[in-house]
Amino acid sequence: MGAAGPVADAPAGAGAPGRAVRTYLDHLTVEKGLAANTLSSYRRDLRRYLGFLDARGTTSLDAVTESTVSDFLVALREGDADPPPLGASSAARTVVAVRGFHKFALADGLATHDPAAAVRPPTPAKRLPKALPLSDVEAILEAAGAAGTTLALRDRALLEVLYGTGARISEAVGLDVDDVSTDPVTEESTVLLRGKGGKERIVPLGSYACEALDAYLVRGRPELVASGSAATAARAHGAVFLNARGGRLSRQSAWTVLVRTAERAGVTRDVSPHTLRHSFATHLLDGGADVRVVQELLGHASVTTTQVYTLVTVDNLREVFAAAHPRARG
Repeated sequence: MGAAGPVADAPAGAGAPGRAVRTYLDHLTVEKGLAANTLSSYRRDLRRYLGFLDARGTTSLDAVTESTVSDFLVALREGDADPPPLGASSAARTVVAVRGFHKFALADGLATHDPAAAVRPPTPAKRLPKALPLSDVEAILEAAGAAGTTLALRDRALLEVLYGTGARISEAVGLDVDDVSTDPVTEESTVLLRGKGGKERIVPLGSYACEALDAYLVRGRPELVASGSAATAARAHGAVFLNARGGRLSRQSAWTVLVRTAERAGVTRDVSPHTLRHSFATHLLDGGADVRVVQELLGHASVTTTQVYTLVTVDNLREVFAAAHPRARG
């Protein structure tokens, strides 16, 4: 399977796959409003598909058959020198992109049939999310604010928000000051999180996260704003979490904050922002939360996605039972 070039270099004749892919990507951007990261994945996967079609001399969508798409799936899994074989998850994602493209092409009159309709992506092995023990989470949160500096205030607030709301890293660094609100009657605080595909959800902010965020917004953030230029402050657009130059904190920098804090806390497990999200969900379910509530808090479109965390809690229950029950073992 040859490497694919840019979509713009693909044939642009009537019915040509390259032009149809460009139309499909425009559709996903304008009409579907997909997130930038999702669009990037679709673009990469469809470039790979165009490279495969080009290597077979396929210049028309109507020349693509079910066997063509099936052969593409086989090529993804077997690979060659460039690119290497893909795992089941990556191959499944690529096939989903191809299926969506052909379905669109038929509906939009760019092709007379859908050759991918019957091709099923491989089923990835179910990977259980890895959550941290509560003691590790607490150690990380304590270590974040230990220095007492302006950046320590920010780091503690950032990590408290990540664990306290189950936010994705992109949702946390995308927070603006106006997204944090407190009910004047109940004095309960919430944050507005913007998830995948522009979907929004309101999540409660617990007392620890509230205290850390208040301390940062009152004492830390003003200093970071003052450390940057007026132009930098304007570009930050009222962002909650700022870097040392007064600009909006990036995902990469937020990731680094967590990894370095975990090292200082002596946590030896692999830690990422998603680990805190996994821990948030697992600890809620361990505490008796309903899976549907956890689904809403995480912003999952389907409860099936959330139910994977229930498998983790069942494993925890088995371990506790085996260790504690007098007749658990013979």
